[in-house]
Amino acid sequence: MNDPAQRAALEARNAALRTQVDSMLANLERQTAALREAQAEAVAKTGSASSADGLVHVVVNSAGIVTDVRFAPNAFERNTPEKLARSVVQVIQAAAVDARSQADAAMAPFQQNVPDLPDLFPGAPSLKDLVPTPAAPPLTPPKKPDDDEPRDSMMNGNDW
Repeated sequence: MNDPAQRAALEARNAALRTQVDSMLANLERQTAALREAQAEAVAKTGSASSADGLVHVVVNSAGIVTDVRFAPNAFERNTPEKLARSVVQVIQAAAVDARSQADAAMAPFQQNVPDLPDLFPGAPSLKDLVPTPAAPPLTPPKKPDDDEPRDSMMNGNDW
């Protein structure tokens, strides 16, 4: 390969490839940094909800773990323990749904137009089938226990 024209053409192609690879690496670094930021944002999200009567307010983190519960000053005056407990559960579930939707929204741009394995390799199994979709939390109040014993019965307590 002593021909100067061939050598110059080869060097030009190599330079173009290097430029293309450098551009791809820079783009990958930008996308990786943006993904890290979105993941941090998703993890930092919190959800909150209040009961319809305003007596209960709950905050949960992005994993749905309760981080704060507040009761209105008159919450215990206007409710039975059972009603208040049902309200707390409903508000926690609503706050968890809120946190999950915020976290999903933060990650949504990175989940759009992402090719799956069968798109790249025909006949390959789908990665989407390997990752289960998390079930939505039930938005139903807890069932009231069968109460065939009087309230102050020793069978009703947990101290025996």
